[in-house]
Amino acid sequence: MILAFESSCDETAVAIFDPESGIVGEWIHSQIALHAEHGGVVPDIATREHLRNFGPLLGKAMESQAWGRVTEVAVTRGPGLAACLAVGGAAAKAVAHARRLPLVGVNHLRAHAWSPFIALHAENPAGFGAALEKLLPHLGLLVSGGNTILFSMGRDRRIRRISATRDDAAGEALDKGAKLLGIGYPGGPAVERLALGGRSDAFDFPRGIGKRGDLDFSFSGLKTSLRYRVQAMSEAEVGGSLADLCASYQEAVVDALSAKTAEALTRADYRSVGLSGGVANNRVLRASIGAAAGEAGARFLAAKPEHTGDNAGMIAFAAWSDRADCERFTGSQIRVDPAAQL
Repeated sequence: MILAFESSCDETAVAIFDPESGIVGEWIHSQIALHAEHGGVVPDIATREHLRNFGPLLGKAMESQAWGRVTEVAVTRGPGLAACLAVGGAAAKAVAHARRLPLVGVNHLRAHAWSPFIALHAENPAGFGAALEKLLPHLGLLVSGGNTILFSMGRDRRIRRISATRDDAAGEALDKGAKLLGIGYPGGPAVERLALGGRSDAFDFPRGIGKRGDLDFSFSGLKTSLRYRVQAMSEAEVGGSLADLCASYQEAVVDALSAKTAEALTRADYRSVGLSGGVANNRVLRASIGAAAGEAGARFLAAKPEHTGDNAGMIAFAAWSDRADCERFTGSQIRVDPAAQL
């Protein structure tokens, strides 16, 4: 039974995972409303809110019937904001010390990579190993505000990075695009909402595909293209074309992600395709990656909405499923790594 803490950025989260039944409890405090006032995450505010909210969340976890059966504590060790990671690390260390339990450090990106399998485990915990075996090798697309990564998971369950973004992440491009259009924070959901009423072919934005066969992503040119487009329009023109701008901009992001994923699927015999990270909630992206998986004859696995953003459920799950790559701490030792890689 694993108790997990997550505080890599602006979500304070605690969860308990039971390998025999799945996630038995999740408690989270979102800071979106606070950071929306500033148009993005403010590290000092995020750190303060983690300090303020871990206590109450842990109190709720202690009320769970599973609390007394916890045998291990897991915590996000990176990547993320250093001060935020330190708060989560201190909270996890305190509980581990008080309960005399082992402490495990989990790579946040690897937890995202495993998150599409949480629902598969919940369907049949006892048969998870056999079910997973049938889905390997696996191709994963991790899309968040800070990362855009294609990776593979082989039969040995080892995760190997195939490609990443050379500049901006897809989520960052959506957030910055929303800021340029003046439609609020977080940008991704705002763009998606307005795009529902627009034409995706109304404006021609670059896809950042790069050289033929190149699987790396690039979104800085797309963001620059939107800025020049908006600067060439009057305020009234932007307002009147907002839905079309959002639909076309979103389509450019989705096209780039889908094209690279489809190309990667031609290079190996993958049995499944996973989609994870905060941007994985985008319905257009889910449909597009799902279609690419279907054309390749692979099963599509998307992380559940509650496990796409920063959450402790995936940290607890990864501490169990990804044990070979988790870091074990002893005594007073704990080491966070803000720049950790997949």
